[in-house]
Amino acid sequence: MQFGHFDDEAREYVINTPATPLPWINYLGNENFFSLISNTAGGYSFYKDAKLRRISRYRYNSVPSDNGARSFYLSLMSGDGADARPTQTWSPTFLPAKTTLDSYRCRQGIGYTIFESSKCGIDSTLTVFVPIGANAEVNMLQVTNDTDERTVLDATAAVEWCLWDATDDATNFQRNLSTGEVEVEHGGDRTLLYHKTEFKERRDHYAFYSVNGPTTGFDTDRDEFLGLFNGWDSPQTIAQGHLNDSIAHGWHPIAAHRSRLILEPGESRTLIYLLGYIEVSHDNKWEDPNDPAKVRLINKQPAHELYTRFDTTEKVNAAFDELKRYWTDLLSTFHVESGDARLDRMVNIWHQYQCMVTFNMSRSASYFESGTGRGMGFRDSNQDLLGFVHLIPRRARERIIDIASTQKDDGSAWHQYQPLTKRGNADIGGGFNDDPLWLIAGAYAYLAETGDDSILREPVPFNNVEGTETSLLEHLRRSINFTLTHLGPHGLPLIGRADWNDCLDLNCFSSEPGESFQTVENNDTGVAESVFIAGMFVLYGNQYADIIEHYGAKCGISEADVSREASGIRQTTAKMSQTVEDAGWDGEWFLRAYDAYSHPVGSHTDTEGQIYIEPQGMCVMAGIGVESGKAQQALKSTKERLTCDWGTAILAPAYSTYRIELGEISSYPRGYKENGGIFCHNNPWVSIANCKVGNNEEAFAVYRRNCPAYLEDKSDIRKVEPYVYCQMVAGPESYSLGEGKNSWLTGTAAWTFVNVSQYLLGIRPTLDGLIVEPHLPGEFDELKVTRKYRGTTYNITLRRTGSRGLTVDGGTAQTVGNLIIPPTAGTTQVGVQATF
Repeated sequence: MQFGHFDDEAREYVINTPATPLPWINYLGNENFFSLISNTAGGYSFYKDAKLRRISRYRYNSVPSDNGARSFYLSLMSGDGADARPTQTWSPTFLPAKTTLDSYRCRQGIGYTIFESSKCGIDSTLTVFVPIGANAEVNMLQVTNDTDERTVLDATAAVEWCLWDATDDATNFQRNLSTGEVEVEHGGDRTLLYHKTEFKERRDHYAFYSVNGPTTGFDTDRDEFLGLFNGWDSPQTIAQGHLNDSIAHGWHPIAAHRSRLILEPGESRTLIYLLGYIEVSHDNKWEDPNDPAKVRLINKQPAHELYTRFDTTEKVNAAFDELKRYWTDLLSTFHVESGDARLDRMVNIWHQYQCMVTFNMSRSASYFESGTGRGMGFRDSNQDLLGFVHLIPRRARERIIDIASTQKDDGSAWHQYQPLTKRGNADIGGGFNDDPLWLIAGAYAYLAETGDDSILREPVPFNNVEGTETSLLEHLRRSINFTLTHLGPHGLPLIGRADWNDCLDLNCFSSEPGESFQTVENNDTGVAESVFIAGMFVLYGNQYADIIEHYGAKCGISEADVSREASGIRQTTAKMSQTVEDAGWDGEWFLRAYDAYSHPVGSHTDTEGQIYIEPQGMCVMAGIGVESGKAQQALKSTKERLTCDWGTAILAPAYSTYRIELGEISSYPRGYKENGGIFCHNNPWVSIANCKVGNNEEAFAVYRRNCPAYLEDKSDIRKVEPYVYCQMVAGPESYSLGEGKNSWLTGTAAWTFVNVSQYLLGIRPTLDGLIVEPHLPGEFDELKVTRKYRGTTYNITLRRTGSRGLTVDGGTAQTVGNLIIPPTAGTTQVGVQATF
C-alpha cells in the first residue's frame, strides 16, 4: 500500500492522506536554525542545539501523537462584526482540528513542506521553510475563496514556547510555571509576540512569532487560549470567535494571532507568519537601559530587521526560490542517469538530502530521538560526513576539527558532545573503543575529496582545553596508538564499554533495573575483545599509512620518518589481519568478539547469537580473508543465515534469554533492534564487501533490500517514510517483520551513499584522484554519472562490455589503471568513458 508518490521533477514526495502509518516528517534548515515538520504540521524548532535552545514545545508519547506544535485554524464566520461566530472550523494541515477536509495534499520537498487543502470552497496553501542564512521559519498561508459568494474567514495561528532547555522544560515545573515572560507589539499592519523567558537574567536570546497583517486579537497565555478541559483540537477561543489578548505571567506562554479575511468570489489573500530567533550582546539587551520606563523592554531592533526580510509575498517567494537554487546547485555534485527511476531518485535527491540532515543532526533530534539526551556522536558524526563531504567540504572540515577537539590526549574520546558548547558529554562519558578510529575515516574522506592537506597541520586542542593544541595529524596518530596500546589476550583490540554496537556490553554485567548499560562497568577485566574493531584497525590503519605517505613531508616529517612510520603501521595492520584470520575465525564466518571470560561471541559453539553481521562486513571491507577465501565464505554465510527479503539481520539466532555477560543486546525481544533486527546501518558494509570480492549481483541485492524507493509499495508494513532510510527494520524472528523504526537520523544514510556512489556505481575519491570501478548487476548496461570533484566536472559514461577500461578526454587529466589523476587547475570539464 502507498500513501503518496514521488514527484521526481519537483523533487518532492507527495502525501495524499494525513493518515500515514506514522508521522512522515521533513527537516527544514541547513546551518543554525532547524525545524522538524510532519505531514500534519507537527514538530518543533530549535537553534543549533535541540536540548539547550529549544524554541517550540513538543510532547513525545502524546495521544494522539504529533499534536500541539504548529497550530493553524481556518474558521468560516457568520458575519464580519464583533459578534460573529464560527460556523465551521478546520486546520489546513488536518491536525490539530481533525476536521475532515474535502482535499488534502502534503508535499515534502527538499528543505520545505507545502500543504494544499480545501474545505467549504476555501482553498489553502501553506508553505513552510527556513530561508538560507536566516534564523527563522517562514509559514506563508494563502487562502482563496473558490465559491461564488462573499466569505468571511478568520485565520488563527499559534505556537507553544518551550522554555529553552528542553529537559528542564519537561521536568522542573516548580520553577518553570513561574518564569514565563512575554512582550507584545500589536497594532497597525503587523503583530509580533515575543518570548523573553529568563532574558533578564543570564540569557542573551529571545524568540518571536509574527504576522504581517492586521489582527483582531492575540493570546500569549495557553490556558486563556485553550480554555478549561480543551486541547489544541478544540480551543475555546476558536469556538467563541475571538482571542482574549492575554498576557502570560508564568504558566505556559504561547503566541497566537487571529486575522479576519473578507474574501470576494475568486479572491486570494496571503498571511506570512515568522518564527524567529534573536541573539543580542549583553550590553545591548534592552531598548533603553537608561530610561526607567524601557529598562525591561527587550531590544527589538534585530527582530524588526529579521521580520522585514520576509514581510511580503514577494520577499518570501524570492527566499523560497533562493532555497531551491541552493539545493539544485548542491545536488548537481553527484548525479546519475541509470534507467531505473527508483535508483535515480534516491541517489540524485533523497539520499543526498538525508546525508545533509544526518550531518546536521547526528542522532540528536528526530521523532525517535528527543533531542534532550544525545548530542553529536563522535563515531556518528565522523561516519555522517562520509556521505556529506562531497556536498560542502568546508563544513565537513569544520566538523572534523570540532570532533577532534573533544578527543582526549591518550587518543580516546568522549562518545558525544553538545553542538552548542562543543564540550564532551560527561553523562555518557567515553571508553567506546571504536571511537578513535572513526576520526581517521572522517579525515581520510575529507582529504580524498579535497586534497586539502592543510587540515592535517591545523592546531587542535585535546578535550577543548586551551594550551593543549597540536596538529590534527597528531590526533590521528594517537587514535592509532590508542588501539595498539589496548589489545587483549588474543592480540585483538579491547572492546571497552562497547564498540560500534553500543548494545554489546561485555564489561557491564548489569542486573539492576533501569541501570544504563552504556555508562556502567561492573566487571572490566581488561579481557573482552572486538573482532570488529580489529577489522576497523586494518581498514583505517592502512588509510592512516596512506595519509602519512602522501602528506607527511608537508607536515614537517622527514623522509626517513615517513617511511619508518608508514611501514610500521602497515606491519601492524598485516599482523592484525592475520590475527583476525586465526583468532577471529569460527570456521565459516568471523567471530564477533571475545567476552570477559574469553569465551567467543558469534560462534557456532553457542546455541544463539551464532553469527553477527558486523565483522563479516567490516573485515572483508578491510581486505581480511580475501586471498584465503575466508571472505567469500563469510559472505556466503551472511546471505544464508542472516538475510531475508527485508535485508540482512544483525545476528542469528536471536537471544531468547537475558545474557548478563553480553548486556543490552540480549535484553530486546527476539528480532528487534540489536537482538536479531535488521539494523540497516551495517547492511551497506556487506554490500561493499561483496563488491570487494566481485559478487556484484548480491552487492546490489543487498542495496535494494534496504532502499526506501524500492519498498514504497510496502509502506503499510514498513510504516516509516518511503523517501528516507531508517535505523532498524524488524527482523525475521520478530512478530512484525519489515516494520521500520528510527527514521532519518541513522548512519545508514551516509554509509549507503558511500556504497551506492563509490562501490556500486564505482566513482570513488582517493588521495591520488578519482577511481572509476563500477560493480553493477546485469540489469544495468549503460549509465551516465556527473561528478564534481576538486573543481572539475567529470561527465562519466559507464558501459557494460565484459571487460574493464577507462579513457578520459579533457584538459590534462590522465589515467593509471582505473584511477583518474586530477587535471591541472583551470580544467572545468572532463569526459570519461568507462567499461565494465
